[in-house]
Amino acid sequence: MLLQTALYCVTKVSLSISCDHLLDMDAFSKSDPLCVLFMNSSENHWFEVGRTEKIENCLSPKFSKPIVLDYYFEMVQKLRFEVHDIDTENCSLQEADFLGQLECTLGQIVSSRKLTKPLVKKDKMPAGKGTITICAEEMTDNRVVAFEVAARKLDKKDFFGKSDPFLEFYKQTETGWQLAHRTEVVKNNLNPVWRPFQIPIQSLCAGDVEKPIKKVHPDACMLCFSSSQAEFECINSKKKEKKKGYKNSGIIIIKKSKIVRQYTFLDYIMGGCQINFTIAIDFTGSNGDPKFPQSLHYINPQGYNEYLAAIWAVGNVIQDYDSDKMFPAFGFGAQIPPAWQVSHEFPINFNPSNPFCAGVEGVVAAYQQCLPQVKLYGPTNFSPIINHVAHFGRQALQQQTASQYFVLLIITDGVITDMDETRNAIVNASRLPMSIIIVGVGGADFSAMEFLDGDDGVLRSTTGENAMRDIVQFVPFRKFQNAGSAALAQSVLAELPDQLASFFKLFDLKPPTEPTPI
Repeated sequence: MLLQTALYCVTKVSLSISCDHLLDMDAFSKSDPLCVLFMNSSENHWFEVGRTEKIENCLSPKFSKPIVLDYYFEMVQKLRFEVHDIDTENCSLQEADFLGQLECTLGQIVSSRKLTKPLVKKDKMPAGKGTITICAEEMTDNRVVAFEVAARKLDKKDFFGKSDPFLEFYKQTETGWQLAHRTEVVKNNLNPVWRPFQIPIQSLCAGDVEKPIKKVHPDACMLCFSSSQAEFECINSKKKEKKKGYKNSGIIIIKKSKIVRQYTFLDYIMGGCQINFTIAIDFTGSNGDPKFPQSLHYINPQGYNEYLAAIWAVGNVIQDYDSDKMFPAFGFGAQIPPAWQVSHEFPINFNPSNPFCAGVEGVVAAYQQCLPQVKLYGPTNFSPIINHVAHFGRQALQQQTASQYFVLLIITDGVITDMDETRNAIVNASRLPMSIIIVGVGGADFSAMEFLDGDDGVLRSTTGENAMRDIVQFVPFRKFQNAGSAALAQSVLAELPDQLASFFKLFDLKPPTEPTPI
């Protein structure tokens, strides 16, 4: 799916802050701490986004005022928490004593849910024994109302057949009734049974379960009901006016009306779901000899090429959601030592029993060391590495819990050779906890990649089997050469939260631990 770079807030996160064992800076009393949160907008520019209240004479404060932030999965949101001893009524930081700071990312906080770290001075040295604890809580009301509804003896509205009923739910607002949900139409049936459906509680009644709701089918019935009732008369107001003593136009039966929790992306992450990140790098001959500047694998004196830029851009975001930060990295399309046979699935650290690299830095180091040791060859086959990751996704699915999700980053320069096998592999992977990101480097024709991403319709296997969901995101790197690596990451990762949450919802899988408030 070729995405735009516009940012969409996934949700709002409330951060609660406390400290322990702060430095005592006052001669005749204890410090009066206050915490200020800054966010990084560019390399050296930080701006204040919020602050807590001041607590007087306390070295282990628990601040009651939370700080609320917009959360974006696809961005590295760098934060700095500064704790100051406030000595003035206006809470001026210029006249305050600095007690320590912590720099981290919002991704690190939400993935751990409760982050405790030592405070440091501005020179990164420890600020005494002081520590800071940040607890994250999602602010979204993620409850939904699960309905099962039927009707009996509805009015016949069609001259040559029975009615085609559907239901509309309206919520009460300050300006009148507003449509919240519409069911499917049940054709030619006066005793319809609608498919089970869910309505977000915010859409249905703005979170107020006592607020009245109106359920209406414009041609057949209209009624108001409260959540405590189960069976209602279906009153047609026009008939009621015309025909004195008219009773009803049918019966609506609420077979089920239950408030349930709809897990969000952050529910899964805060509940212990790990995102496992795998990198696959194209070592085919069309990249050119890495020793020459014309090659896509040539690393310039600044340590840059498009492959490295893609690894850094995506890896820097993903790594906050993997607790051990050990990433398997593979190459494909090269002849590898000692036999110099072509491989489409070789670990770039040449350790088949342990293909993991320590962090994004480890992947970069392994890639740089691998380049001079292989012979770029071909063809460009994707299916082996997709099937490799899918194997682990299939194992994770057997755990019957939303404990793991897999993201495969494929960086390539050209046309896929095994297109049929790749289509089949993607269709199979669409039924697993897995997403695929493809970044095309260089100036090749990437029309085949756009076919795989399913934007123009559902991807099908060679036997005609439909993909269960769209799991492929493709972007050409050249689109982001002038926009920077952050824009590339935002483009390819923006839909990953919804892909993860929708997959686990599809299979009714819960987080490993229930994400209750801390």
